Amino acid sequence: MKPRASGVRRDSTSDGHEHAVGYVTGDQFYGAKASLNVWPARVASAAEFSLSQIWVISGTFGNDLNTIEAGWQVSPQLYGDNSPRFFTYWTSDAYQATGCYNLHCSGFVQTNRRIAIGAAISPASAYNGRQFDISLLIWKDPRRGHWWLQLGSGPLVGYWPSSLFSHLGGHANMVQFGGEVVNTRPSGSHTPTQMGSGHFPREGFNRAAYFRNVQVVDWDNNLLPARDLRLVADHPACYGIQGGYNRAWGNYFYYGGPGRNVHCP
Repeated sequence: MKPRASGVRRDSTSDGHEHAVGYVTGDQFYGAKASLNVWPARVASAAEFSLSQIWVISGTFGNDLNTIEAGWQVSPQLYGDNSPRFFTYWTSDAYQATGCYNLHCSGFVQTNRRIAIGAAISPASAYNGRQFDISLLIWKDPRRGHWWLQLGSGPLVGYWPSSLFSHLGGHANMVQFGGEVVNTRPSGSHTPTQMGSGHFPREGFNRAAYFRNVQVVDWDNNLLPARDLRLVADHPACYGIQGGYNRAWGNYFYYGGPGRNVHCP
């Protein structure tokens, strides 16, 4: 698949980026796993996107932030359509000069040709209909130090070499799960770009998007529940988040929303 805009960069921390996420911090993390509910989120303009992903983070939110990211996104600018697509991203300098989506620059090393990075994910979930999710696992190889990506229970997709990073050469100090949109404030009001299903968390299963079985990887390569998962929505009237725990789903949360509405002008 030829990228429409291979130079497209993202800056998860800049103005106009809005989040509804769960995160864990204050420990040493060596990976993360979750199942991400996939939706055909509506994106209002080519300059915007809607994504749901896992971030594995180290460093500070200044010049030296290291991130590894994987999930699904709707990005008309990047792919030329409105399909949810499987993607990866990385940066080693707070989104400034390093890193890219998918295979648009050297960095992520794909080891499996049967999984197309950037491919549309089908089927996607439907409101009051069938629900579909993808399971993603990122973990650090304790021998070579590379960060591997696995989709579902199948073969490995590939890895981010540890040489790409400074801080992530060792471990992550934060893991984040959830949604992000770009709000360009078209015509001066909040964008109607959807996060997740475009519905608020309070609507629950079959209607709101979810992350389930949210886990982290410890120093000994064990998968552990993401305890003390903190939930934050930076514009809760536009995109919300609320979580819980049960035996089937472990740590989970519902997140997302419609963007522009009477409470989010």
